Amino acid sequence: MLVCVFQRGGMDGLSAVIPYQERGYYDRRPALAIRAPRTGDAKSGQRLDDRFALNPAMTGLAALWEQGRLAVVHAVGSPDDSRSHFDAMDYMERGTPGQRATSTGWIGRHLEATAARGGTPFRAVGMGDMLPMSLYGGVPAAAIRSITDFHLESRGDLATFQARLQQLYASGDGFDQDALDAFEALAILERANPLQYQPENGARYPDSAFGMALKQVAQLIKADVGLEVACVDIGEWDTHALQVWQGSSDPTDGQMSRLLSGFDAALAAFTADLGRRMDDPGITLVTMSEFGRRVAQNGGNGTDHGHGNCMFVIGGGAVPAVHTDWPGLEPENLSGGEDLAVTYDYRDILGEIVLKRLGNGALGTVFPGFTPTMRGVVRARPDAPKVPDGPVGPGAGKRVFLPWVGGQ
Repeated sequence: MLVCVFQRGGMDGLSAVIPYQERGYYDRRPALAIRAPRTGDAKSGQRLDDRFALNPAMTGLAALWEQGRLAVVHAVGSPDDSRSHFDAMDYMERGTPGQRATSTGWIGRHLEATAARGGTPFRAVGMGDMLPMSLYGGVPAAAIRSITDFHLESRGDLATFQARLQQLYASGDGFDQDALDAFEALAILERANPLQYQPENGARYPDSAFGMALKQVAQLIKADVGLEVACVDIGEWDTHALQVWQGSSDPTDGQMSRLLSGFDAALAAFTADLGRRMDDPGITLVTMSEFGRRVAQNGGNGTDHGHGNCMFVIGGGAVPAVHTDWPGLEPENLSGGEDLAVTYDYRDILGEIVLKRLGNGALGTVFPGFTPTMRGVVRARPDAPKVPDGPVGPGAGKRVFLPWVGGQ
């Protein structure tokens, strides 16, 4: 199954995954730049390889890296260069950058293409008050603020309540079927007994909206309600100011460290809680954000809207490496002269997960008009459609800057 985490607001990928060999990173971020990895220095980056390190606040993801359960993708993003949060998020969730006329989301199209697999009311859920655009499509999906809201323990006997309502909705039209589907969902959650849930393996979820949302996703997975896809949001990433507190000489002392620490703690708890369930064919968790931040800090110790970013893929099928066609931070290689360039289209990563981990070979349906390139970010599960790693389709695999702004 898939858990898709959207970091809304435009996460600063250069603070999360640090290009510590880049002189330009330190020159343009005198207050924000994290020190290169140094043994015994808890405020320096946590080494991934010879070029990149995790932010020191992300100790949980560092542990997942050591376990071989984390893949990092850098210089990744959308080919659309909008700096509007609304437009950029909308295009990414539709899976058709620059085309708002698309009425469905990329996950919704995946679900429709594999609709014969099952019909549980909890095949797809979005944790929140509103259904995310990515789940729009021909297969019903549920928006759930809290699964305990579905629990009717305090409202009397569920069986009696459901039986009476079913008598009211028995004519067989579409509205009645929707109502009966809702009653089935109530019964499923009643059996799951969400009020008594206890995380496993010592997992401790942070008491935050994001932590509680992931905890509830874990409950649904363990309850075997037929969940295939869950979408979870985490906001506040629009860090125009105070990524590091004004006047502080410590780059780990500020809003960005706070955000990354909470994000990391929730992901680590979720992975620990599910334990071996993360392994083959298991669960794949992917993170994304609508765009990154500019390379240079601004006057408020923050960063403004940029372009290229990073993604994380967590699970037993992840290939532990920093996957990138790194463009560098030299002025001539920056997008628009200010931003990390995008060299991997985010649909390459999602497409590879859809194919190799979800077993859906209909990538032309999921991402119309686009042929994903297999980047080797995840391993194929045994029953996945057989395709070679690397470029697939005409013109795939060439190095692309999106958009390209370079020298002559």
